[in-house]
Amino acid sequence: MPGARRGPFHDLPPEVAILAAVSFTVALGFGIVAPAIPAFARQFGVSVAAAASVISVFALMRIVGALPAGRLVDRFGEPGVMAAGIAVVSVSSILAGFSRSFMELMVLRGSGGVGSAMFSISAQALLLGTVPGDQRGRASGLFSGGFLLGGISGPAVGGLIAAWSLRAPFFIYGGLLVVPAILAAVVLRRTPNHRPPPGRPPARSLATLSRAVRSATYRAAASANLADGFAALGVRGALVPLFVRDVMHRSAVWTGMGFLLFAALNGAALVPGGRVADTLGRRPVIIAGCAISAVGMVMLALLPCPGVYLASLAVAGFGSGLLDVAPAAMIGDIIDRGGGTLVASYQMAGDVGSVVGPVAGGLLVDSSSYAAAFGLAAAVLGGAAALGFVSPETRPGGQARASAGPSVGGPDSRGVADAARP
Repeated sequence: MPGARRGPFHDLPPEVAILAAVSFTVALGFGIVAPAIPAFARQFGVSVAAAASVISVFALMRIVGALPAGRLVDRFGEPGVMAAGIAVVSVSSILAGFSRSFMELMVLRGSGGVGSAMFSISAQALLLGTVPGDQRGRASGLFSGGFLLGGISGPAVGGLIAAWSLRAPFFIYGGLLVVPAILAAVVLRRTPNHRPPPGRPPARSLATLSRAVRSATYRAAASANLADGFAALGVRGALVPLFVRDVMHRSAVWTGMGFLLFAALNGAALVPGGRVADTLGRRPVIIAGCAISAVGMVMLALLPCPGVYLASLAVAGFGSGLLDVAPAAMIGDIIDRGGGTLVASYQMAGDVGSVVGPVAGGLLVDSSSYAAAFGLAAAVLGGAAALGFVSPETRPGGQARASAGPSVGGPDSRGVADAARP
């Protein structure tokens, strides 16, 4: 049938559409529960700072659980770890809805962070291992698009539900995750297994990481993910709402408008950026993404007026969209064995950036100005662009990739050629 091959998924493996649907559902559920968390925590009589820490503990435990989750992926395979991770998030969310104390809520949200790490690492490792190299950029864009759409839709629904009951979002979140858990355990279990054959155990985590950090390719991809987390999730998410209030003296409506523009341009960049990464190469897209995002931060720092504010977030959103596809595709290009650990460390870089960004930016705001904080974000992005500039191209079929040598990850490999250089 002619129409059967239309649409963004038409020539991709079926796992891509399934993983994009799973990512949408997970992000939708997270977005539903997010607005209720601080208010629910405040019901236990804690301070605002303590209530905010319930959100922080989820992110912190994602970082703590990342490398163990990667090791589990290398040992047991992606579908099983994904199903288990989603189940952990589901059960912990439902139990969090029954919390009778602040400490119970903290422990359960922290457990959910570990489950989230298991899901996100196994899902991305499965995506990168399933898709042919010349489609990784586009597949990464569609996968990220699922998260983006779910993340946009969830808070609107969650706000309405939280107005009715602060416990209900936790139950709905946990219930929503039953479907993706079943998909991971039943449907994705039939995905071809890319783990090492018997008798060739996966590389030790530290050995894999040691080879990775000696690779200019890995450093470029991980630093781009860290910079994007630092600027887009960290500095923008934490400081822009305060900037709108304190510097521009505008209402929260302007924050919402700016974030909506950021998300719209981010989504608009995903599939085209993925296509460019698959045709021209990963390096140009990484460099462009870092540079465009940095320009957005500089605009925000130098011209604090409403029109430029909206334009700057649109520019930064487009650049961030490019960074959602090319670095992940580059990681997929260099994965051999030990892929779970490599993906885990790559995702850790982004999580670390999103945790450090608000702290570093906040300290600069307190000691200097918002402009200094946005300038720091631009500098971090500029550093990542420089690492991208000196890294080899990894796109399959590219001349640099053909001479790059073995991939990072296996116990017998030495990493890409640049990793072997002194």
